[in-house]
Amino acid sequence: MLAYNLRIAARSLRRNPVLTAVIIGGIALGICISTTFTTIRHMFTRDPLPGKSARIVYVRLDNWDKDQAYPKSAGGGNAYDVPPQITYKDASALVRSTIPVHQFLSYISGLVVFPDRSVSRPYTDRIRFTQSDFFLMFDVPFRYGHPWDRRADAAGEQVAVIDDATNQKLFGGGNSVGKTVRIKDRSFTVVGVLAPWRPFIRVYDLINNWSAAPEGIYLPFAVGTRMEARPSGETDVPRWAPPFGQDFAAALRSELDYVQLWAELRSPADRAAYQRFIDDYVRQQKALGRFPRPVNDPVLSLRELLTDMNVMRPSVTAMAVISILFLVICSLNLTGLVLGKFLARVPEVSVRRALGASRADVFLQHILECELVGIAGGAIGMILSSGIVRFIGKLITDTTVISLDLEMIASAVFLSLVAGFVAGLYPAWRICNTQPAVQLKI
Repeated sequence: MLAYNLRIAARSLRRNPVLTAVIIGGIALGICISTTFTTIRHMFTRDPLPGKSARIVYVRLDNWDKDQAYPKSAGGGNAYDVPPQITYKDASALVRSTIPVHQFLSYISGLVVFPDRSVSRPYTDRIRFTQSDFFLMFDVPFRYGHPWDRRADAAGEQVAVIDDATNQKLFGGGNSVGKTVRIKDRSFTVVGVLAPWRPFIRVYDLINNWSAAPEGIYLPFAVGTRMEARPSGETDVPRWAPPFGQDFAAALRSELDYVQLWAELRSPADRAAYQRFIDDYVRQQKALGRFPRPVNDPVLSLRELLTDMNVMRPSVTAMAVISILFLVICSLNLTGLVLGKFLARVPEVSVRRALGASRADVFLQHILECELVGIAGGAIGMILSSGIVRFIGKLITDTTVISLDLEMIASAVFLSLVAGFVAGLYPAWRICNTQPAVQLKI
């Protein structure tokens, strides 16, 4: 019976192609708008590291001025009013904790890369000084080789991991593991090459432009200290701190906040123990004359940090809700066209009713016709939305990629069926309640 009703519905749509096209176009417009904005919201709210986001935490310490809290950024966020990064000396002390199963320190610096003269001129690139657990904790994909290990971290070995674009630029895209790249005044051996990798949100660094592309070169954190590589990202210094001038060693001992500390914990109990460990450290430092403000050292999970840093703006959710309301309005406005289309076939329906078709059969036939229109409009809307979200991604940065994943495609299909049902519910009810005796003449 379902197949029979589908055939009737398909023939009915072909009878008036112009009206059918208008109805499909209306639903396609609504699906395009709603899918576009719900996809953008989905990109912001989906779990960036499924199964791990609750275990990965970020550490912040309040070393700011006694009588003034750390100022909020223009974009809001930072409900705890603490500097977003910590000092080198604090990071070096806290990373010694044995509570986390994985942890790493990180900062970025701009250094000159010296390719082979036959390949390219020297250029300045963003270098991320980090530790081996970075690649494991944030599921960084590799095409060739592997990350360096903890022994390389401890020894400060001159090894490097490069991304796919850098590998293309310096070595033509082949397996460059074992080759060397000169950075500043040192040569580094390539131990790993990343696969193409472009997360929508650079969750491992929400401080220095979270929408930017990942860095091109990664070096061990200890090497940055030996190279005296100055931070090129965001830095903060409280007013109470003594000046340190241009002396790099003095900067390491100073209150300059530029290092990020991430840790992965096994359980909520470990998180509580880690928080106590950090609280105790801050109290010890207060006894030494540091940290003039009350103890305020939030340890937030990745998802909590995304919320606290206001990465997910309320306006994005508002636009998604408005776009769905727009789809509902489109569907309701199409009700009149669908009703006129259905009422034009009242005599035909009366004959079917007289021959034994029930009201449910008539209702189902017309609802299926509307659902076919909804699916057709939804397919067109998804194609249009796919192009629009890619364009919006390019407006953010040249390398930002926004696309419809399976969850958003399923959502768009569901919204298409809902739109078709909303547009056809009242017209189908009207046509199935038509009295055959009024239309049939003996």
